[in-house]
Amino acid sequence: MNESLTASAAQATKPAYRTLWLVLLGAAGAFALTMGVRQTMGLFLSALNTSTALGVGSISLAFAFGQLWWGLTQPFAGAVADRIGTGRVIFIGVVLVAIGTVITPLMTSTAGLILAIGVLAAGGAGMAGPSVLMGATTRLVPPEKRGLATGIVNAGGSFGQFAMAPIAIGLTAAVGWAGAMQWLGVLVLLALPAAFLLKGNSKALAAQAAAASGQKALTAREAVSQALATPSYRYLALGFLVCGFHVAFLATHLPSVIAACGLPAEVGGWSLGMIGLFNIVGSLAMGWAVGRWRMKSLLSLLYATRGLAVLIFLFAPKTTGVMLVFAAVMGVTFLSTVPPTAGLVAKMFGPANMAMLFGIVMLAHQVGGFLGAFLGGYIFQATGSYDWVWYIDIMLAVGAALVNLPIREALLPARTAKVAA
Repeated sequence: MNESLTASAAQATKPAYRTLWLVLLGAAGAFALTMGVRQTMGLFLSALNTSTALGVGSISLAFAFGQLWWGLTQPFAGAVADRIGTGRVIFIGVVLVAIGTVITPLMTSTAGLILAIGVLAAGGAGMAGPSVLMGATTRLVPPEKRGLATGIVNAGGSFGQFAMAPIAIGLTAAVGWAGAMQWLGVLVLLALPAAFLLKGNSKALAAQAAAASGQKALTAREAVSQALATPSYRYLALGFLVCGFHVAFLATHLPSVIAACGLPAEVGGWSLGMIGLFNIVGSLAMGWAVGRWRMKSLLSLLYATRGLAVLIFLFAPKTTGVMLVFAAVMGVTFLSTVPPTAGLVAKMFGPANMAMLFGIVMLAHQVGGFLGAFLGGYIFQATGSYDWVWYIDIMLAVGAALVNLPIREALLPARTAKVAA
């Protein structure tokens, strides 16, 4: 009898693990393709400027709008995914990324670039982005595995950046920059199967949480009000805003920073690839660490490390070796903030509204991203140097390290739902 029970348990475990790995493959693969395509767009900034003659400032505005729009779509995409279904949201998002990327070389005005890069591609990437993917992963993965699972999904985005940078460089050499962008748009369609692997919504989880607490399930508006009234949630979003400034500035302007230092253009592609490669290491390490140390302390450490690395970089000689080492250090901290940030949101409020509430935090991240992408181009155009952007980045990193310290990690008690009159 005992042997038959053990055999049945073993047979049940195999499909469970198979399902778990399919979920992780779908989420990580989709993030790899959408993030990889978006994060290599900085390689085409110079070519776009030469082709359109719009100026670095105007083109940076299109990239900056894309950062903001990517964030604006995520709370709404998360709310729809939580209640209607993740698969449909991901499917539409991937198709929009492909369309926006394919038509970008055809745009000759700032408004056209904003439409292609900022609305279609960035909006689609937001719909198939981390809030929806992390929400689906949190819903489909057991609680004890969520930290590592979110680290693996985040590492997928990092791998996409690592893999897409050399692919973009190779395609540019073979078919020109315009053809390279269009082929990247076609390549992102490989993320479509994730729509079927991650289908479903959080209605059942919301009902279970309501039954356990003896209260009715919170509406989207009530869940948002609860989150915004929580100081720890606001501190978390403020720190993540700084993360967005840093990430968007590097993704958009690092190739230009390297060119301004007199180094070959290829070093820009290698550096973006190094960021992606070492972000895999940072994401997996952080996914492992969130189950062992306080997540707010890990976030403070990451932001402080960024500030120190940028300070050292400013005084170091600008050689190819220094650039690659700097890119590697930045890669370790680049998006490794995502697992502890997502973990804190899930720990505070549970998985029922995870995609929407993490989407709001991602919106704060992308407000910072807008500032990083836009101010990078604006300050360089005004001063002929990126130095002042680095100074701002250091000060913001110190502030982010400090603002995460007061966060409370204890599970927050569910607030009493409003009772209908």
